[in-house]
Amino acid sequence: MKTMFFAFAMTIVVSFGAYFVLSNMGLSSAETQSAPSVRLD
Repeated sequence: MKTMFFAFAMTIVVSFGAYFVLSNMGLSSAETQSAPSVRLD
Protein backbone atom coordinates (compact mmCIF):
# COMPACT_ATOMS: atom_id res chain seq x y z
CA MET A 1 0.00 0.00 0.00
CA LYS A 2 2.86 2.34 0.84
CA THR A 3 4.43 1.70 -2.58
CA MET A 4 1.19 2.58 -4.35
CA PHE A 5 0.88 5.90 -2.50
CA PHE A 6 4.52 6.67 -3.31
CA ALA A 7 3.83 5.94 -6.99
CA PHE A 8 0.79 8.25 -6.96
CA ALA A 9 2.81 11.01 -5.32
CA MET A 10 5.65 10.64 -7.81
CA THR A 11 3.19 10.74 -10.71
CA ILE A 12 1.83 14.05 -9.44
CA VAL A 13 5.33 15.49 -8.89
CA VAL A 14 6.53 14.44 -12.36
CA SER A 15 3.35 15.80 -13.98
CA PHE A 16 3.74 19.22 -12.40
CA GLY A 17 7.46 19.27 -13.17
CA ALA A 18 6.85 18.42 -16.82
CA TYR A 19 4.14 21.08 -17.06
CA PHE A 20 6.42 23.83 -15.77
CA VAL A 21 9.41 22.74 -17.86
CA LEU A 22 7.40 22.50 -21.08
CA SER A 23 5.53 25.75 -20.50
CA ASN A 24 8.80 27.64 -19.99
CA MET A 25 10.39 26.27 -23.18
CA GLY A 26 8.32 28.59 -25.38
CA LEU A 27 6.90 25.94 -27.65
CA SER A 28 3.35 27.27 -27.82
CA SER A 29 1.68 27.39 -31.21
CA ALA A 30 1.13 31.15 -30.86
CA GLU A 31 4.86 31.77 -30.51
CA THR A 32 6.02 29.37 -33.20
CA GLN A 33 3.46 30.15 -35.94
CA SER A 34 3.05 33.91 -35.64
CA ALA A 35 4.83 36.40 -37.87
CA PRO A 36 7.50 38.70 -36.40
CA SER A 37 5.17 41.69 -36.80
CA VAL A 38 2.52 40.19 -34.48
CA ARG A 39 2.49 41.30 -30.86
CA LEU A 40 1.76 38.53 -28.39
CA ASP A 41 0.61 39.74 -25.00
